[in-house]
Amino acid sequence: MKTYAPSDADRNAVWHVIDAADRRIGRVATEVATLLRGKHKPQFSPATNMGDYVIVINAAKITASGKKLEQKKYYRHSGYPGGLKQRTLQEMLDRFPERVVEQAVRGMLPKNRMGREQFKQLRVYAGSDHPHESQISAVARTEATS
Repeated sequence: MKTYAPSDADRNAVWHVIDAADRRIGRVATEVATLLRGKHKPQFSPATNMGDYVIVINAAKITASGKKLEQKKYYRHSGYPGGLKQRTLQEMLDRFPERVVEQAVRGMLPKNRMGREQFKQLRVYAGSDHPHESQISAVARTEATS
């Protein structure tokens, strides 16, 4: 018996829309990372990108448990001595709500070429509007005809 190894031709990528309003950051991020990697499919292979495209809407309305809004810190460094910058989760949600979801998902993907490729399949929007209606309606039409 030969081992089954999926190829790029076996990939049937579909578009998923996830509403993040009033949901926890980690719960949304794990769901998105699972869809991006393709682990929800029976033909999943860690060496092949079998993942789907994911659109996350209402990123500005995401929640956190406990005191994370004031205590969770996001760090970045300018590259110069003394250039460490930090922001709280509340500041990040006020200024860059898309980055909060993107960073949470990026941390759950592989740290290699495939992880970067899978991360490009993610689209995050602060509000409920997104410009991908044609992709979603095209998927709905193909699923309806099948």
